[in-house]
Amino acid sequence: MKERLFLYDTTLRDGQQTQGVQFSVADKVQIATALDALGLDYIEGGWPGANPTDSDFFAARPQTKAAFTAFGMTKRAGRSADNDDVLAAVLNANTPAVCLVGKSHVFHVRTALGIGLEENLANIAASVAHVSAKGREAIFDAEHFFDGFKADPDYAIAACKAAHDAGARWVVLCDTNGGTLPPDIQAGVKAVIAAGVPGDHVGIHTHDDAGLGVANSLAAVTAGARQIQGTLNGLGERCGNANLTTLIPTLLLKEPYASRFETGISMEALHDLTKASRLLDDILNRVPLRSAPYVGASAFAHKAGLHASAILKDPSTYEHVDPALVGNERLIPMSNQAGQSNLRARLAAAGIAVEPKDAALSRILDEIKAREDQGYAYDGAQASFELLARRELGLLPDFFEVKRYRVTVERRKNKYNEMITLSEAVVVVKIGGEKMLSVSESMDETGSDRGPVNALSKALAKDLGPYQACIDDMKLVDFKVRITQGGTEAVTRVIIDSEDSAGHRWSTVGVSPNIVDASFEALLDAITWKLVRDGAAPVRGPGG
Repeated sequence: MKERLFLYDTTLRDGQQTQGVQFSVADKVQIATALDALGLDYIEGGWPGANPTDSDFFAARPQTKAAFTAFGMTKRAGRSADNDDVLAAVLNANTPAVCLVGKSHVFHVRTALGIGLEENLANIAASVAHVSAKGREAIFDAEHFFDGFKADPDYAIAACKAAHDAGARWVVLCDTNGGTLPPDIQAGVKAVIAAGVPGDHVGIHTHDDAGLGVANSLAAVTAGARQIQGTLNGLGERCGNANLTTLIPTLLLKEPYASRFETGISMEALHDLTKASRLLDDILNRVPLRSAPYVGASAFAHKAGLHASAILKDPSTYEHVDPALVGNERLIPMSNQAGQSNLRARLAAAGIAVEPKDAALSRILDEIKAREDQGYAYDGAQASFELLARRELGLLPDFFEVKRYRVTVERRKNKYNEMITLSEAVVVVKIGGEKMLSVSESMDETGSDRGPVNALSKALAKDLGPYQACIDDMKLVDFKVRITQGGTEAVTRVIIDSEDSAGHRWSTVGVSPNIVDASFEALLDAITWKLVRDGAAPVRGPGG
Protein backbone atom coordinates (compact mmCIF):
# COMPACT_ATOMS: atom_id res chain seq x y z
CA MET A 1 0.00 0.00 0.00
CA LYS A 2 1.25 3.47 -0.90
CA GLU A 3 2.08 6.00 1.79
CA ARG A 4 0.19 9.29 1.75
CA LEU A 5 2.02 12.55 1.04
CA PHE A 6 0.20 15.78 1.85
CA LEU A 7 0.73 18.88 -0.29
CA TYR A 8 0.37 22.28 1.32
CA ASP A 9 0.15 25.38 -0.87
CA THR A 10 1.23 28.76 0.47
CA THR A 11 1.02 30.77 -2.77
CA LEU A 12 -1.54 33.14 -1.28
CA ARG A 13 0.57 33.85 1.81
CA ASP A 14 4.28 33.17 1.31
CA GLY A 15 3.93 33.67 -2.44
CA GLN A 16 2.43 37.10 -1.83
CA GLN A 17 5.75 38.11 -0.25
CA THR A 18 7.34 38.00 -3.72
CA GLN A 19 8.73 41.38 -4.71
CA GLY A 20 6.24 43.08 -7.03
CA VAL A 21 3.36 40.71 -6.23
CA GLN A 22 0.17 42.01 -4.67
CA PHE A 23 -3.00 39.95 -4.86
CA SER A 24 -6.48 41.43 -4.73
CA VAL A 25 -9.30 39.54 -3.04
CA ALA A 26 -10.65 38.55 -6.47
CA ASP A 27 -7.17 37.30 -7.47
CA LYS A 28 -6.97 35.17 -4.35
CA VAL A 29 -10.39 33.67 -4.94
CA GLN A 30 -9.47 32.74 -8.52
CA ILE A 31 -6.12 31.23 -7.51
CA ALA A 32 -7.61 29.30 -4.59
CA THR A 33 -10.25 27.82 -6.88
CA ALA A 34 -7.57 26.67 -9.34
CA LEU A 35 -5.43 25.18 -6.55
CA ASP A 36 -8.39 23.29 -5.17
CA ALA A 37 -9.18 21.89 -8.62
CA LEU A 38 -5.66 20.47 -8.79
CA GLY A 39 -6.24 18.55 -5.57
CA LEU A 40 -4.00 20.26 -3.01
CA ASP A 41 -4.57 19.10 0.57
CA TYR A 42 -4.09 22.50 2.21
CA ILE A 43 -4.47 26.04 0.90
CA GLU A 44 -2.96 28.71 3.11
CA GLY A 45 -4.93 31.88 2.47
CA GLY A 46 -2.85 34.47 4.28
CA TRP A 47 -2.59 36.12 7.67
CA PRO A 48 -6.01 37.36 8.81
CA GLY A 49 -5.74 40.61 10.74
CA ALA A 50 -2.33 41.45 9.28
CA ASN A 51 -3.78 43.48 6.38
CA PRO A 52 -7.25 44.36 5.01
CA THR A 53 -6.90 42.21 1.88
CA ASP A 54 -6.22 39.00 3.80
CA SER A 55 -9.02 39.72 6.26
CA ASP A 56 -11.47 40.41 3.43
CA PHE A 57 -10.36 37.30 1.57
CA PHE A 58 -11.07 34.98 4.49
CA ALA A 59 -14.57 36.44 4.65
CA ALA A 60 -15.04 35.83 0.90
CA ARG A 61 -13.00 32.63 0.48
CA PRO A 62 -14.49 29.96 -1.78
CA GLN A 63 -15.67 26.60 -0.54
CA THR A 64 -12.90 24.08 -1.13
CA LYS A 65 -12.21 20.41 -0.66
CA ALA A 66 -8.73 21.42 0.51
CA ALA A 67 -8.36 22.35 4.17
CA PHE A 68 -8.31 26.13 4.18
CA THR A 69 -5.60 27.40 6.50
CA ALA A 70 -5.09 30.69 8.30
CA PHE A 71 -1.52 31.71 9.11
CA GLY A 72 -0.30 33.54 12.19
CA MET A 73 2.28 33.42 14.94
CA THR A 74 2.47 31.92 18.39
CA LYS A 75 1.20 34.07 21.25
CA ARG A 76 3.28 36.98 22.41
CA ALA A 77 5.29 36.89 25.62
CA GLY A 78 3.48 38.13 28.68
CA ARG A 79 0.01 37.26 27.41
CA SER A 80 -2.08 34.17 27.66
CA ALA A 81 -3.27 32.47 24.49
CA ASP A 82 -6.84 33.44 25.41
CA ASN A 83 -5.94 37.14 25.58
CA ASP A 84 -3.67 37.51 22.56
CA ASP A 85 -5.53 39.61 19.96
CA VAL A 86 -3.19 38.59 17.12
CA LEU A 87 -3.84 34.92 17.78
CA ALA A 88 -7.56 35.65 18.16
CA ALA A 89 -7.70 37.26 14.69
CA VAL A 90 -6.26 34.10 13.17
CA LEU A 91 -8.79 31.89 14.93
CA ASN A 92 -11.64 34.23 14.04
CA ALA A 93 -11.06 33.45 10.35
CA ASN A 94 -12.87 30.17 11.14
CA THR A 95 -10.67 27.97 8.99
CA PRO A 96 -10.45 24.22 9.62
CA ALA A 97 -6.66 24.47 9.96
CA VAL A 98 -4.40 27.05 11.57
CA CYS A 99 -0.67 27.35 10.97
CA LEU A 100 1.41 29.16 13.60
CA VAL A 101 5.03 30.13 13.09
CA GLY A 102 7.38 30.05 16.06
CA LYS A 103 11.08 30.28 16.79
CA SER A 104 13.25 27.16 16.91
CA HIS A 105 16.66 28.88 16.69
CA VAL A 106 18.31 29.99 19.94
CA PHE A 107 19.73 33.09 18.25
CA HIS A 108 16.30 34.25 17.11
CA VAL A 109 14.66 33.55 20.45
CA ARG A 110 17.20 35.66 22.30
CA THR A 111 17.76 38.36 19.67
CA ALA A 112 14.45 38.74 17.80
CA LEU A 113 12.06 37.88 20.64
CA GLY A 114 14.25 38.92 23.54
CA ILE A 115 12.86 36.23 25.85
CA GLY A 116 14.16 33.15 27.63
CA LEU A 117 14.48 29.81 25.91
CA GLU A 118 12.06 28.02 28.23
CA GLU A 119 9.50 30.82 27.90
CA ASN A 120 9.58 30.42 24.11
CA LEU A 121 8.90 26.68 24.43
CA ALA A 122 6.02 27.41 26.79
CA ASN A 123 4.56 29.95 24.32
CA ILE A 124 4.72 27.39 21.51
CA ALA A 125 2.99 24.73 23.59
CA ALA A 126 0.30 27.09 24.90
CA SER A 127 -0.48 28.46 21.44
CA VAL A 128 -0.78 25.04 19.79
CA ALA A 129 -2.86 23.69 22.66
CA HIS A 130 -5.19 26.72 22.38
CA VAL A 131 -5.73 26.12 18.65
CA SER A 132 -6.37 22.41 19.21
CA ALA A 133 -8.82 23.17 22.02
CA LYS A 134 -10.83 25.28 19.56
CA GLY A 135 -11.29 22.21 17.38
CA ARG A 136 -8.88 23.34 14.67
CA GLU A 137 -6.12 21.33 13.04
CA ALA A 138 -2.94 22.86 14.46
CA ILE A 139 0.16 23.21 12.30
CA PHE A 140 3.45 24.52 13.66
CA ASP A 141 6.05 26.09 11.38
CA ALA A 142 9.44 25.78 13.08
CA GLU A 143 11.07 28.89 11.67
CA HIS A 144 14.83 28.73 10.96
CA PHE A 145 14.80 25.10 12.05
CA PHE A 146 17.79 23.92 10.03
CA ASP A 147 20.03 26.84 10.98
CA GLY A 148 18.87 26.38 14.57
CA PHE A 149 19.61 22.66 14.38
CA LYS A 150 23.19 23.40 13.36
CA ALA A 151 23.63 25.90 16.21
CA ASP A 152 21.85 23.96 18.96
CA PRO A 153 20.20 20.71 17.84
CA ASP A 154 18.73 19.94 21.25
CA TYR A 155 16.83 23.23 21.43
CA ALA A 156 15.61 23.10 17.82
CA ILE A 157 14.21 19.62 18.46
CA ALA A 158 12.75 20.74 21.80
CA ALA A 159 10.72 23.42 19.97
CA CYS A 160 9.33 20.77 17.62
CA LYS A 161 8.55 18.44 20.51
CA ALA A 162 6.78 21.22 22.40
CA ALA A 163 4.43 21.76 19.45
CA HIS A 164 3.85 18.06 18.81
CA ASP A 165 3.21 17.19 22.45
CA ALA A 166 0.73 20.08 22.70
CA GLY A 167 -1.36 18.61 19.88
CA ALA A 168 0.11 19.84 16.60
CA ARG A 169 -1.03 17.71 13.65
CA TRP A 170 2.01 18.82 11.69
CA VAL A 171 5.42 20.07 12.76
CA VAL A 172 6.91 21.75 9.70
CA LEU A 173 10.68 22.15 9.53
CA CYS A 174 11.50 25.42 7.77
CA ASP A 175 14.66 26.21 5.83
CA THR A 176 13.77 29.88 6.20
CA ASN A 177 16.97 31.33 4.74
CA GLY A 178 17.04 28.78 1.90
CA GLY A 179 20.73 27.90 2.17
CA THR A 180 20.65 24.38 3.61
CA LEU A 181 21.98 21.48 1.53
CA PRO A 182 20.12 18.16 1.01
CA PRO A 183 22.30 16.04 3.37
CA ASP A 184 21.68 18.53 6.19
CA ILE A 185 17.95 18.52 5.43
CA GLN A 186 17.90 14.75 5.77
CA ALA A 187 19.91 14.82 9.00
CA GLY A 188 17.52 17.33 10.58
CA VAL A 189 14.38 15.44 9.55
CA LYS A 190 15.74 12.14 10.80
CA ALA A 191 16.74 13.69 14.12
CA VAL A 192 13.23 15.07 14.74
CA ILE A 193 11.65 11.72 13.92
CA ALA A 194 14.14 9.90 16.15
CA ALA A 195 13.25 12.30 18.98
CA GLY A 196 9.65 11.16 18.93
CA VAL A 197 7.79 13.23 16.33
CA PRO A 198 6.42 10.61 13.88
CA GLY A 199 7.26 11.11 10.22
CA ASP A 200 3.60 11.30 9.29
CA HIS A 201 3.44 14.42 11.50
CA VAL A 202 6.55 16.07 10.00
CA GLY A 203 6.46 18.59 7.15
CA ILE A 204 9.07 20.47 5.14
CA HIS A 205 9.11 24.12 4.04
CA THR A 206 12.05 25.15 1.85
CA HIS A 207 13.19 28.25 0.02
CA ASP A 208 15.19 28.38 -3.19
CA ASP A 209 18.04 30.73 -2.28
CA ALA A 210 20.60 28.06 -3.18
CA GLY A 211 18.50 26.69 -6.04
CA LEU A 212 17.67 23.63 -3.95
CA GLY A 213 14.05 24.19 -2.89
CA VAL A 214 12.71 21.19 -4.80
CA ALA A 215 15.74 18.97 -4.10
CA ASN A 216 15.57 19.74 -0.37
CA SER A 217 11.84 18.95 -0.28
CA LEU A 218 12.47 15.57 -1.90
CA ALA A 219 15.38 14.94 0.49
CA ALA A 220 13.02 15.56 3.42
CA VAL A 221 10.49 13.10 2.02
CA THR A 222 13.23 10.49 1.61
CA ALA A 223 14.18 11.06 5.25
CA GLY A 224 10.59 10.52 6.41
CA ALA A 225 8.66 13.82 6.19
CA ARG A 226 5.13 13.42 4.85
CA GLN A 227 3.97 16.97 4.20
CA ILE A 228 5.49 19.32 1.63
CA GLN A 229 4.86 23.06 1.59
CA GLY A 230 5.43 25.06 -1.57
CA THR A 231 4.01 27.59 -4.00
CA LEU A 232 2.72 27.60 -7.55
CA ASN A 233 5.50 28.68 -9.96
CA GLY A 234 7.87 28.92 -7.00
CA LEU A 235 6.62 32.31 -5.86
CA GLY A 236 8.04 33.54 -2.58
CA GLU A 237 10.28 35.98 -0.81
CA ARG A 238 13.77 36.55 -2.24
CA CYS A 239 14.42 33.58 -4.59
CA GLY A 240 11.06 31.94 -3.90
CA ASN A 241 9.74 28.77 -2.28
CA ALA A 242 9.84 25.15 -3.38
CA ASN A 243 8.05 25.07 -6.72
CA LEU A 244 4.93 22.90 -6.64
CA THR A 245 4.69 22.91 -10.45
CA THR A 246 7.97 20.97 -10.39
CA LEU A 247 7.33 18.92 -7.26
CA ILE A 248 3.86 17.67 -8.19
CA PRO A 249 4.76 15.97 -11.51
CA THR A 250 8.00 14.67 -10.02
CA LEU A 251 6.08 12.98 -7.21
CA LEU A 252 3.48 11.54 -9.60
CA LEU A 253 5.74 10.52 -12.48
CA LYS A 254 9.21 9.80 -11.08
CA GLU A 255 10.54 6.85 -9.14
CA PRO A 256 10.78 6.01 -6.34
CA TYR A 257 8.04 8.51 -5.45
CA ALA A 258 5.40 7.43 -7.99
CA SER A 259 5.25 3.83 -6.81
CA ARG A 260 5.79 4.52 -3.11
CA PHE A 261 3.53 7.52 -2.44
CA GLU A 262 0.12 8.84 -3.29
CA THR A 263 -1.10 12.44 -3.14
CA GLY A 264 -4.42 14.18 -3.57
CA ILE A 265 -3.47 15.01 -7.17
CA SER A 266 -5.03 12.72 -9.78
CA MET A 267 -3.49 12.04 -13.17
CA GLU A 268 -6.47 13.84 -14.72
CA ALA A 269 -5.81 16.93 -12.59
CA LEU A 270 -2.12 16.76 -13.52
CA HIS A 271 -3.17 17.51 -17.11
CA ASP A 272 -4.25 20.98 -15.91
CA LEU A 273 -0.92 21.83 -14.28
CA THR A 274 0.43 23.94 -17.15
CA LYS A 275 -2.88 25.77 -17.38
CA ALA A 276 -2.82 26.56 -13.65
CA SER A 277 0.76 27.76 -13.89
CA ARG A 278 -0.05 30.14 -16.72
CA LEU A 279 -3.22 31.32 -15.01
CA LEU A 280 -1.13 32.56 -12.09
CA ASP A 281 1.29 34.37 -14.40
CA ASP A 282 -1.64 35.89 -16.25
CA ILE A 283 -3.17 37.19 -13.01
CA LEU A 284 0.19 38.69 -12.06
CA ASN A 285 0.77 40.08 -15.58
CA ARG A 286 4.07 38.21 -15.69
CA VAL A 287 5.64 36.53 -18.70
CA PRO A 288 5.83 32.76 -18.00
CA LEU A 289 9.33 31.39 -17.59
CA ARG A 290 9.98 29.50 -20.82
CA SER A 291 12.59 27.24 -19.22
CA ALA A 292 10.41 26.22 -16.25
CA PRO A 293 10.52 22.43 -15.75
CA TYR A 294 7.45 20.55 -16.99
CA VAL A 295 5.25 23.61 -17.64
CA GLY A 296 7.56 26.03 -19.50
CA ALA A 297 7.09 26.71 -23.20
CA SER A 298 10.63 25.40 -23.82
CA ALA A 299 10.39 22.43 -21.46
CA PHE A 300 9.85 20.08 -24.41
CA ALA A 301 11.50 22.10 -27.20
CA HIS A 302 13.96 20.24 -29.44
CA LYS A 303 16.10 22.53 -31.59
CA ALA A 304 18.97 20.29 -32.63
CA GLY A 305 18.40 18.34 -35.83
CA LEU A 306 19.78 15.17 -34.26
CA HIS A 307 17.25 15.43 -31.44
CA ALA A 308 14.33 16.15 -33.74
CA SER A 309 15.19 13.17 -35.92
CA ALA A 310 15.18 10.87 -32.91
CA ILE A 311 11.98 12.39 -31.53
CA LEU A 312 10.21 11.45 -34.77
CA LYS A 313 11.10 7.81 -34.12
CA ASP A 314 10.49 7.73 -30.37
CA PRO A 315 9.86 10.83 -28.19
CA SER A 316 11.42 9.13 -25.16
CA THR A 317 14.83 9.49 -26.80
CA TYR A 318 15.00 13.12 -25.65
CA GLU A 319 12.00 13.58 -23.35
CA HIS A 320 11.94 12.43 -19.73
CA VAL A 321 8.09 12.47 -19.61
CA ASP A 322 5.24 12.85 -22.09
CA PRO A 323 4.44 16.61 -22.22
CA ALA A 324 0.72 15.83 -22.50
CA LEU A 325 0.75 14.40 -18.97
CA VAL A 326 1.22 17.91 -17.55
CA GLY A 327 -0.86 19.70 -20.19
CA ASN A 328 2.16 20.95 -22.15
CA GLU A 329 3.17 20.51 -25.78
CA ARG A 330 6.20 19.33 -27.70
CA LEU A 331 7.93 22.06 -29.71
CA ILE A 332 10.33 21.67 -32.62
CA PRO A 333 11.82 25.16 -33.11
CA MET A 334 12.89 26.31 -36.54
CA SER A 335 16.03 28.32 -37.21
CA ASN A 336 18.82 28.64 -39.75
CA GLN A 337 20.48 25.70 -37.96
CA ALA A 338 17.54 23.44 -38.72
CA GLY A 339 17.64 20.40 -40.92
CA GLN A 340 14.88 18.48 -42.65
CA SER A 341 14.31 16.33 -39.56
CA ASN A 342 13.33 19.41 -37.55
CA LEU A 343 11.24 20.69 -40.43
CA ARG A 344 9.26 17.50 -40.94
CA ALA A 345 8.77 17.06 -37.20
CA ARG A 346 7.49 20.62 -36.87
CA LEU A 347 5.17 20.23 -39.87
CA ALA A 348 3.88 16.93 -38.52
CA ALA A 349 3.13 18.59 -35.17
CA ALA A 350 1.09 21.18 -37.09
CA GLY A 351 -0.85 18.43 -38.85
CA ILE A 352 0.97 18.87 -42.18
CA ALA A 353 2.19 15.65 -43.77
CA VAL A 354 5.10 16.05 -46.21
CA GLU A 355 7.01 13.23 -47.90
CA PRO A 356 10.73 13.11 -46.95
CA LYS A 357 11.82 13.77 -50.54
CA ASP A 358 9.33 16.57 -51.24
CA ALA A 359 11.18 19.44 -52.95
CA ALA A 360 9.14 21.90 -50.89
CA LEU A 361 11.20 21.00 -47.82
CA SER A 362 14.35 22.44 -49.33
CA ARG A 363 12.48 25.57 -50.48
CA ILE A 364 11.11 26.13 -47.00
CA LEU A 365 14.54 25.72 -45.40
CA ASP A 366 16.10 28.09 -47.93
CA GLU A 367 13.39 30.66 -47.25
CA ILE A 368 13.91 30.37 -43.48
CA LYS A 369 17.65 30.85 -43.82
CA ALA A 370 17.23 33.81 -46.16
CA ARG A 371 14.71 35.51 -43.89
CA GLU A 372 16.76 34.93 -40.76
CA ASP A 373 19.63 36.61 -42.58
CA GLN A 374 17.29 39.62 -42.86
CA GLY A 375 16.66 39.62 -39.11
CA TYR A 376 13.75 37.19 -38.66
CA ALA A 377 13.96 34.64 -35.82
CA TYR A 378 11.74 31.58 -36.18
CA ASP A 379 13.32 29.79 -33.24
CA GLY A 380 11.02 31.75 -30.94
CA ALA A 381 8.15 32.39 -33.36
CA GLN A 382 6.68 29.04 -34.24
CA ALA A 383 3.36 30.36 -35.50
CA SER A 384 5.08 32.59 -38.07
CA PHE A 385 7.17 29.64 -39.18
CA GLU A 386 4.06 27.52 -39.70
CA LEU A 387 2.46 30.25 -41.81
CA LEU A 388 5.63 30.52 -43.91
CA ALA A 389 5.63 26.77 -44.50
CA ARG A 390 1.92 26.66 -45.34
CA ARG A 391 2.36 29.51 -47.78
CA GLU A 392 5.20 27.66 -49.54
CA LEU A 393 3.13 24.46 -49.64
CA GLY A 394 0.05 26.25 -50.97
CA LEU A 395 -1.89 25.44 -47.79
CA LEU A 396 -2.47 28.95 -46.43
CA PRO A 397 -6.02 30.23 -46.95
CA ASP A 398 -6.52 33.80 -48.10
CA PHE A 399 -8.64 35.16 -45.24
CA PHE A 400 -8.37 38.90 -45.76
CA GLU A 401 -6.24 41.57 -47.39
CA VAL A 402 -4.93 44.66 -45.62
CA LYS A 403 -5.45 47.64 -47.92
CA ARG A 404 -3.91 50.27 -45.68
CA TYR A 405 -3.27 51.28 -42.09
CA ARG A 406 -2.22 54.42 -40.28
CA VAL A 407 -1.03 55.18 -36.75
CA THR A 408 -0.89 58.66 -35.21
CA VAL A 409 0.48 59.79 -31.87
CA GLU A 410 -0.39 63.17 -30.43
CA ARG A 411 0.03 65.15 -27.25
CA ARG A 412 -3.00 67.07 -26.07
CA LYS A 413 -4.73 68.35 -22.96
CA ASN A 414 -7.49 66.37 -21.29
CA LYS A 415 -10.51 67.77 -19.45
CA TYR A 416 -8.34 68.32 -16.37
CA ASN A 417 -5.98 70.52 -18.43
CA GLU A 418 -3.25 67.85 -18.17
CA MET A 419 -1.00 67.00 -21.12
CA ILE A 420 -1.54 63.40 -22.21
CA THR A 421 -0.36 61.18 -25.04
CA LEU A 422 -2.96 59.53 -27.26
CA SER A 423 -2.31 56.94 -29.97
CA GLU A 424 -4.88 56.21 -32.65
CA ALA A 425 -4.85 53.60 -35.41
CA VAL A 426 -6.91 53.14 -38.57
CA VAL A 427 -6.95 49.80 -40.41
CA VAL A 428 -8.74 49.02 -43.68
CA VAL A 429 -9.10 45.38 -44.69
CA LYS A 430 -10.86 43.65 -47.57
CA ILE A 431 -12.83 40.49 -46.81
CA GLY A 432 -14.65 38.65 -49.56
CA GLY A 433 -14.71 41.73 -51.79
CA GLU A 434 -15.96 44.04 -49.01
CA LYS A 435 -13.81 46.76 -47.45
CA MET A 436 -14.02 47.23 -43.70
CA LEU A 437 -12.56 50.17 -41.73
CA SER A 438 -11.75 50.06 -38.02
CA VAL A 439 -10.51 52.87 -35.78
CA SER A 440 -9.19 52.43 -32.26
CA GLU A 441 -7.46 54.46 -29.56
CA SER A 442 -4.90 53.07 -27.15
CA MET A 443 -6.44 54.59 -24.04
CA ASP A 444 -7.20 51.99 -21.37
CA GLU A 445 -9.87 52.03 -18.68
CA THR A 446 -7.61 53.98 -16.32
CA GLY A 447 -7.11 56.76 -18.88
CA SER A 448 -3.52 55.77 -19.64
CA ASP A 449 -2.10 55.58 -23.15
CA ARG A 450 -0.94 52.07 -24.04
CA GLY A 451 1.01 53.12 -27.12
CA PRO A 452 0.73 52.91 -30.90
CA VAL A 453 1.16 49.13 -31.12
CA ASN A 454 -1.72 48.63 -28.71
CA ALA A 455 -3.90 50.96 -30.79
CA LEU A 456 -2.94 49.07 -33.94
CA SER A 457 -3.68 45.69 -32.34
CA LYS A 458 -7.10 46.86 -31.14
CA ALA A 459 -7.99 48.33 -34.54
CA LEU A 460 -6.92 45.21 -36.45
CA ALA A 461 -8.92 42.91 -34.17
CA LYS A 462 -11.90 45.23 -33.76
CA ASP A 463 -13.93 44.16 -36.76
CA LEU A 464 -12.97 41.24 -38.96
CA GLY A 465 -16.54 40.53 -39.91
CA PRO A 466 -17.14 36.78 -40.31
CA TYR A 467 -13.93 35.97 -38.43
CA GLN A 468 -14.65 38.08 -35.39
CA ALA A 469 -15.99 35.30 -33.18
CA CYS A 470 -12.78 33.36 -33.75
CA ILE A 471 -10.47 36.14 -32.59
CA ASP A 472 -12.54 37.76 -29.83
CA ASP A 473 -10.80 35.72 -27.12
CA MET A 474 -7.29 36.61 -28.34
CA LYS A 475 -5.05 38.80 -26.24
CA LEU A 476 -1.47 40.01 -26.53
CA VAL A 477 0.51 38.76 -23.53
CA ASP A 478 4.08 39.76 -24.38
CA PHE A 479 5.81 42.13 -26.77
CA LYS A 480 9.57 41.95 -27.34
CA VAL A 481 11.63 44.33 -29.47
CA ARG A 482 15.21 43.91 -30.59
CA ILE A 483 17.35 46.02 -32.89
CA THR A 484 19.43 43.82 -35.20
CA GLN A 485 22.43 44.51 -37.45
CA GLY A 486 23.12 47.94 -35.90
CA GLY A 487 24.28 51.20 -37.44
CA THR A 488 22.52 52.76 -40.42
CA GLU A 489 21.49 49.26 -41.58
CA ALA A 490 19.60 48.54 -38.35
CA VAL A 491 16.28 46.77 -38.51
CA THR A 492 13.73 46.13 -35.78
CA ARG A 493 12.58 42.65 -34.86
CA VAL A 494 9.32 42.33 -32.95
CA ILE A 495 8.15 39.08 -31.38
CA ILE A 496 4.61 38.94 -30.04
CA ASP A 497 3.18 36.27 -27.76
CA SER A 498 -0.59 35.81 -28.00
CA GLU A 499 -3.01 33.69 -26.00
CA ASP A 500 -6.66 32.68 -26.18
CA SER A 501 -9.24 31.66 -23.61
CA ALA A 502 -8.41 27.98 -24.03
CA GLY A 503 -4.88 28.64 -22.77
CA HIS A 504 -3.21 28.19 -26.18
CA ARG A 505 -0.18 30.44 -26.58
CA TRP A 506 1.71 31.22 -29.78
CA SER A 507 4.50 33.52 -30.96
CA THR A 508 4.87 35.50 -34.17
CA VAL A 509 7.62 37.69 -35.61
CA GLY A 510 7.84 40.80 -37.76
CA VAL A 511 10.90 42.62 -39.12
CA SER A 512 11.24 46.10 -40.57
CA PRO A 513 13.34 49.25 -40.20
CA ASN A 514 10.08 50.72 -38.82
CA ILE A 515 8.90 49.35 -35.44
CA VAL A 516 5.24 49.92 -36.31
CA ASP A 517 5.54 47.95 -39.55
CA ALA A 518 7.38 45.13 -37.75
CA SER A 519 4.71 45.07 -35.07
CA PHE A 520 1.90 45.03 -37.60
CA GLU A 521 3.46 42.10 -39.46
CA ALA A 522 3.67 40.11 -36.22
CA LEU A 523 0.08 41.05 -35.33
CA LEU A 524 -1.16 39.92 -38.75
CA ASP A 525 0.57 36.57 -38.34
CA ALA A 526 -0.93 36.16 -34.87
CA ILE A 527 -4.47 36.60 -36.15
CA THR A 528 -3.91 34.53 -39.28
CA TRP A 529 -2.46 31.63 -37.30
CA LYS A 530 -5.47 31.69 -34.95
CA LEU A 531 -7.83 31.49 -37.93
CA VAL A 532 -5.86 28.58 -39.40
CA ARG A 533 -5.67 26.74 -36.08
CA ASP A 534 -9.38 27.11 -35.44
CA GLY A 535 -10.29 26.00 -38.95
CA ALA A 536 -11.94 29.24 -40.07
CA ALA A 537 -13.42 29.07 -43.58
CA PRO A 538 -12.19 31.76 -46.02
CA VAL A 539 -14.88 34.12 -47.28
CA ARG A 540 -15.14 34.25 -51.06
CA GLY A 541 -15.87 37.47 -52.90
CA PRO A 542 -18.38 37.97 -55.72
CA GLY A 543 -17.70 35.44 -58.44
CA GLY A 544 -15.15 33.67 -56.18
